[in-house]
Parts: sequence; structure tokens; C-alpha cells
Amino acid sequence: MRLIRSFCIAFSMYSRLPVPHTEWTEDDMRYVMCFFPLIGAVIGLVLIAWTSLAAHWEIGKALFAGVAAVIPAVLTGGIHLDGFCDTLDALGSRQPMERKLEILKDSNSGAFAVMGCCIYFLLLFCLWQEWALNGKSLCILAVGFVLSRVLSGLSVVCFPCAKNSGLLAMFSHTADKRRTAWVLAAYLVLSAAFLLLVDARTGAAVLIAALAAFGYYRWMSVREFGGTTGDLAGWFLQLCELAILLAAVIVQKI
Repeated sequence: MRLIRSFCIAFSMYSRLPVPHTEWTEDDMRYVMCFFPLIGAVIGLVLIAWTSLAAHWEIGKALFAGVAAVIPAVLTGGIHLDGFCDTLDALGSRQPMERKLEILKDSNSGAFAVMGCCIYFLLLFCLWQEWALNGKSLCILAVGFVLSRVLSGLSVVCFPCAKNSGLLAMFSHTADKRRTAWVLAAYLVLSAAFLLLVDARTGAAVLIAALAAFGYYRWMSVREFGGTTGDLAGWFLQLCELAILLAAVIVQKI
């Protein structure tokens, strides 16, 4: 039952998908991050379904790209996008570390958040328009939503926390870090193997892009904030998914 409750907490927190309500007890939150990547699997399946429908109904590229760009935000309720915007405001302020951490907690959106969010969705829309329908590439992009959440989850249990309060700190402190890290590592190995088996060239490009974003995230979070936070984890997830799509499109072009 503990694992079922952890599953419900993960889906109720990080998605809009309906799950039974459960209390957030410390014991039940120990394995929440183990189920976090499964939300990416659902997003990937919805993307595959939408792509199939778009091909069957001969939907135009613009409408296909627009829906594909917003599917993750709709299914997650924009929780990661919120962190992305808060992080852009903090980074754009160019203030000392302490002030940046205060900006992350501000619920108001500043100019950097608005501009960054518009640019982000514009890039997503353009990349989906440039992407050519291909079954293998589609499977790789679908698994990319799992991969981004695996890496984000690993940051929660492996990266230093920038502060002792907040949602990420709560998940980090209550998690069974050793077991969670092993489970997420298994996800990572399986995801990488799948990507390379489906299409070695595209899979390798996507892996490199995701790991490069992860490395930059580790460097940036420590340098600018002294560690990671829930907002920074959301910022990374959005950046990682953009990098994965960009890598898949570049491979198709060359």
C-alpha cells in the first residue's frame, strides 16, 4: 500500500491525471520520485495517439505542432513551466544568490518569465513543425518525456538543495535516496537502451542532448543558487524536453 500511495502522490502533485486522494505522510513520500517518470510515459502515449490521429485525419502541420507543443503543459497542469518561468526571472535579475532565491519564491511573473515563456513555446511550435513524421523518431520523443523526468528525479535525490524549506527539499529529505537513486538509474539504463535500439543515431543524439542539459543544470544550479530547488528542477525539465526535440529534428535534417 505504501507504494500505491507514493504513486498517487506523484501523479497528484506532478500531473492533472485523476488519482485517488491520499494524505502526504513522510512514510508514503519515500518513493514518490520512483513513480515520477511514469507521468512522462503517459505524456508520451498521448503524444503518439495525437500524432496517429493527426496523420489519419490529415491535420495540417500548424495545428499538429500547436497541440503537440502544449500536450505536456496540459497534462502536468504547468507545474514545471511555473518553475521554468520563476527561474528565468531569478536568472534575469542578475542579483546576488540570496536575492535570486527570494525571487524564486515570488508568485508574481516578471518580464523575463513572460518573454522566456513566449520564446519557449515559439521554439517548441517551430521545432514540431520542422519535425517530419517518423515512427522511430516518434517513439524516441515519447520516451524523451520519461528520460527528462528520470534526470529531474535524480537531481532531487543527488544534487545539494539550495534551501532547507520548499517542496523539493521536503521530497528530498523524506525520500529513501539510496533506493530511489537505484530505481531511477534503472529507468535511465532502460530508456537509453530503448533509444539506441530503436534508432542508434537519433537515440544517441537525444541522449547526448539530455545529458548535456543535465550537466549544465548541475553547474548552473550550484553556481547561481547554491544547489537545486523545485523551480530549478522544473526549469531543467522544460529545457531538457526542448533539447531532446531539437536533437531529433537536427538528426532528421542531416
